[in-house]
This record gives sequence, C-alpha cells and structure tokens, in this order.
Amino acid sequence: MSDIAPESGSSAARTNATEYTVSEISGALKRTVEDQFGHVRVRGEISGYRGPHSSGHAYFALKDDRARLDAVVWKGTFSRLKFRPEEGMEVIATGKLTTYPGKSNYQIVIDNLEPAGAGALMALLEERKRRLAAEGLFDPARKQLLPYMPRVIGVVTSPTGAVIRDILHRIRDRFPLYVIVWPVRVQGETAGAEVAAAVHGFNALPWDGPIPRPDVLIVARGGGSLEDLWGFNDEALARAVAASDIPVISAVGHETDWTLIDLAADVRAPTPTGAAEIAVPVKADLEAALGNLSARLRACMSRSIDRKRQAARAAMRALPQPDQLLAVPRRRFDEATGRLERGLSVGVERKRARLSAARLSPATLSRRIGEWHRLADRDLLRAQTALRTIAQRRRAEFRHAADRLPKGARAAVALKRSRFESLQVRATVLPLQRALQQARERLASGAQRQERAMAARLDRLRAALTQADRLLSTLKLSEQAILERGYALVIDRAGTPVRRAAEVEAGVALDLRFVDGTVHVRAGDEPPPAAPKPASRPPAKPKDGGGQGSLF
Repeated sequence: MSDIAPESGSSAARTNATEYTVSEISGALKRTVEDQFGHVRVRGEISGYRGPHSSGHAYFALKDDRARLDAVVWKGTFSRLKFRPEEGMEVIATGKLTTYPGKSNYQIVIDNLEPAGAGALMALLEERKRRLAAEGLFDPARKQLLPYMPRVIGVVTSPTGAVIRDILHRIRDRFPLYVIVWPVRVQGETAGAEVAAAVHGFNALPWDGPIPRPDVLIVARGGGSLEDLWGFNDEALARAVAASDIPVISAVGHETDWTLIDLAADVRAPTPTGAAEIAVPVKADLEAALGNLSARLRACMSRSIDRKRQAARAAMRALPQPDQLLAVPRRRFDEATGRLERGLSVGVERKRARLSAARLSPATLSRRIGEWHRLADRDLLRAQTALRTIAQRRRAEFRHAADRLPKGARAAVALKRSRFESLQVRATVLPLQRALQQARERLASGAQRQERAMAARLDRLRAALTQADRLLSTLKLSEQAILERGYALVIDRAGTPVRRAAEVEAGVALDLRFVDGTVHVRAGDEPPPAAPKPASRPPAKPKDGGGQGSLF
C-alpha cells in the first residue's frame, strides 16, 4: 500500500497544469493575433493565385524571399477591388491578421489591394502586352480599314465630360452625321468592364434594327495618370476591341499616353478631337472636290462632243452624195424595167405558142383511144395464143402418160381428163374474159381522166394567159396601154413600125395607128388646119415630135 501512494501523489503533481481544449487554444491564439495585429499593411508578391473560387472568394499567398503568408479576399471585397490579383504581381495588401483553426495557421484577410508602385503597374502592363501580342491581338494584318464616309458613328465615353462635347463639335464642323453615345465610366474599378460591354453591345446591334448600327466606334477618354487610365489596360477590354466587327478608333489620354486598347484598336488617335477628324472627312473639301470633278467632267464631255462632231463632219464630207448613191440603183432599176417589158412580151408569146401546140381535138383523142384498143387486142391475142399452146403441150404430155397405164386406169384417167379439160377451159376463158373486161374499164376510165386533165390544163393555161394579159395592162406596157396614153404608132404599108424620121421618104404612104383607129397619111403633106379651141383654155405648147413633125 505504501508503494502505491507515492505513485499516485506524483501523478497528481504532474497534472497541476491547466488543461485546454484544441478549440480553446485556437481561440486564444486568434484573439491574441487579432488584438496584436488588428490592421496591417503587408507588401509581397502574389503566389498561387488561380482566380476567384466558385463561392466568389479568392485564396492565394503573399511571399517574399524568406517567408510566406496566406491571404484571403472575401466575395464582397473582391468585387470592390480597383485591381484584380494576378500571379507574380507585387502588391500592398491592407487588412487584418487572423488565424484559421481548421489548419492551425494564420492568414491575412485583405480589405484593399493595390500595386506596389508605378513600376509594378508597368511591369504588369508589359507582361499583359507580351501575352496578348503573342496571341496576335496586335497584329497589323488583322486591323480593319475605316470607311471613308460613315453614316453612323458610335462613341463610348462619359456623357458628362468635355470629351464628348469636343467630339460632337468637331464632327458637326467637319461632316454632320448621326452619332450614338454609349455612356460608361472612364475611371475606376468598373471602367474596363463597362467599356467592353459597350463594344459588345454596339456589335450586337442588327443592321436593320430600330437603332442603326454604327460604321465606326470611338472609345475616348481625357488624359490622366497611369492609375486613372488603368481601366483601359483591362485584358477583357483589349480582347473585346480586337474581336469587334466594327472598326474601332482608340482616343484614350493624350498623345504621350498609351494603353492596351491603343494597340488592340484598328486606329489610334492622339486625342479625342483627333479621333473625330480621323473618323469623318471635311464636307467642304468634299464639296470642293466634287465641284472640281463636275467641272472637269463637263469640260471633258464638251471636248468629247466637239471631237465627235468634227469626226462626224469629216465622215460626212467623205461620204458620197445621195444622188451618187442612188445613181447605180436607179440605172439598174431602169434596165430591169426594160427587161421586164421585153420578158413579159416574150413570155406571153411563148405561152401562146405552147398553148397552140398543146391544143387537143376530138380526132386526136379518138386516134389515141383507137391506138389503145389496138394494143389491148394485140395483148389479148398474144395471151390466148400462149394459153392455147400451153394447154396443147400439157394435153400431149397427159395422153402420153395415159397410154402407158392399164385399161381400167385409162378409163379413170379419161374421166379425170374430161373433168380437167372442162375445168381448164373454165380456168382459162373466165380469167381472160375478166381481164378483158377490166382492161376495157381501165381504158374508159383513162379516157375520162385524160379528158378531165386536158380540160383542167386548158383552164390553167387560160387563167395564166388572162393573168399575164391583166398584168401587162396593169403595168401599162402593152401596145394598147401606150396608145391610150396619147401616143401614135407609125407603120408603113408593109406593116413595119417606123422609128426615125430619116427613114421616111417624101410621098410614102404611112398609117398612123391611134387608140380608136388608124389614119392613112402621106409623107410630106401639110397637116390639116387645127380646129378652133375655146378661148377660156390657153393654146397648148407644141410637143417635141422627135423628127416626126413633117408627118402632120
């Protein structure tokens, strides 16, 4: 028993220290750290940043060359940060230290985060620039050309600043047109997101919608420090500008300022006013150029018309006169007229001679019909003789064959021969009679067709002759038509026409054929006295008789 008591006394001595639970120790440490380091500013490099968690909180670490400090940014604070954390970025974090009992470590809960000086911002900007350039966002080959005369211009800027007034004033002075302003914040932590949303919104407008889609976009802001212009260095904004289907003009800051949007845009303007000058031409210059081109066009048209008029006049002088052009066709027409007159006369004579030669008579028809009867009788006689000869030859052959048969067979053969002969006679005579009757019918039909054909041919020839005579009378080329026009035909006693006065001797008897009769005259006789004419009608001038005046 004595041995046991000391052991129990020593055990109680060892448990005099106060016992704490793990939660108590963690809570005590938490209170101690928070009381000692309630609000601190820590400078370090961001490490292990992977973006916000699905819950909206961001977890990463701040480190230097000798230590590491866990950091957390709650969801509400993260949305208010002016700068977004990035891997490797040196920052100054403002917040409070606390512990995390779940892992027995301490961390800083960040309330504000800012870059560690301008050098850090420039380093971050250069890093973004290199990354985006490697992706080809700044490649000049992908930049679009600006339209020469846009119809609508979209402006992304603050609606209350002096920038929008400068742009509108410059556009109004140079080339008034329709301007659509998308109001955004141009400074602060939400500036980049709002400008990117404005670029996407302009590109989403339909071409035929109620709000016209701009032909050019101007993203503008006045000058400022690097921190003031930091929203235009946003990576999402640079990607939105690079992906825009509408050409974008960047006019952020002064000429010495540059941002990522300047590199991603299609055109960079030194100032917002310069962007307006780049976007639209000068209307007065266009009107002057148009007037100059119009004057040049009128002068050119005038000179062209003068040259063509001179060329037309020169060509007109080179062309022959209408009388010269029509001389050969007129002569050809006169010769054709003469040939037509002679051709009609010759044609009529030939038709008349042919009609006279082809004239039919009853004697001719009777002679032809008799000839056809003679030929038919001759052919019939030849056929009868041939049939008779064939029948005799076959009868002789039959008799020779019958003589060599027995007597009983001969009687049968004789009976059959008598029957055969009767049948042969009928088979021979009847077809001949029938053929003769058919021949006679064909002969009668041929005679009738010949008579009808001759009558029809005579009618056609008579109609053709009548038509030719009517055509001759219509053209007034016949002798009677010429006499009806007042001419007279001079014929000697032999019936030969007299064409020249030199062929007529004095005292020769001539006949003057008029349209209504013939007058007998003698060459060299004085013409009978003319009948008195009415006083109301002036005396007719004597016509040129062509050497025939001595006949009257």
